[in-house]
Amino acid sequence: MTEEEARLLLEARGLTGIVPATTVSGVRTYARVDARPAYGRFPLVLLSPGFSMPRSTLTALANDLASRGYVVAAVDHAHESVGTSFPGGRVLTCLARQRVATDEDRAQVAMNRARDLSFVIDRLTTLRAPSVTLHGRRSLPYARMVDARRIGVAGHSIGGAAAAAVMMRDERVKAGMNLDGHFFVPSAGAGLHGRPFMMMGALATHSPGDPGSDWRHVWTRLDGWKRWLTVAGAEHFTFTDLPVLADRLGLSDPGTPLSGDCSWRLTRDYTAAFFDTHLRGLARPLLDGSATDWPEVVFPRV
Repeated sequence: MTEEEARLLLEARGLTGIVPATTVSGVRTYARVDARPAYGRFPLVLLSPGFSMPRSTLTALANDLASRGYVVAAVDHAHESVGTSFPGGRVLTCLARQRVATDEDRAQVAMNRARDLSFVIDRLTTLRAPSVTLHGRRSLPYARMVDARRIGVAGHSIGGAAAAAVMMRDERVKAGMNLDGHFFVPSAGAGLHGRPFMMMGALATHSPGDPGSDWRHVWTRLDGWKRWLTVAGAEHFTFTDLPVLADRLGLSDPGTPLSGDCSWRLTRDYTAAFFDTHLRGLARPLLDGSATDWPEVVFPRV
């Protein structure tokens, strides 16, 4: 993150004056700028963050998927993120917060994001797209790395709603995953024509008997391979980088039993298992039922 992006995120989380923006912007990962693309064709996974959250909150998941042989595109949705820096120093902030008040508004957000995601797919699969300069030399376009027959989308919160929405409008997306998000769109889950979809969320808010969740209605419309997973001890941001950063900063929530490290490893394992199964054709028994390594994860009877 740039320092201004970090400042805006901390402000949104009520941490101004508690955590310096330079501390967050100074975080380093296993990713590198201008890394030379690997040769070959690989499945593509798009990641859509939660409402008002920047794409950087899904960095650990993006890094892990890339390490497993996926091309990963994390998407910032213009004027939804608390702060997105553009080349030249321009920073877009979250105007949508002031305009999104109802579930109908949120449904429109999900549909708008679906159009964003289709646009990104267009750009990443078009050979005429601009090639990328690495170390002063022109490289092959990223489109040459992408196997357009193997595209998936995962999203956190309303990004999960966008994953379902884009599958309704774009048949290029072969698999979708919702991380703890309501769907909002009344017809969510319909029109997937047998394509696989997985929902993984906090037990406290997305169990089958929870009247505040719309997952049961969506579940009945899914007509292909599907899974519904609940995670005991999780909260809404469990499936993002925020618990990991909070642990490192000594800001862990004592009311959330899962540690930051446990949160991200669990998210990593199940997300990778889903896309490995449906985009790479690999057998992943983790998705067949409860695993001894993850007693927190339950496959409820629906």
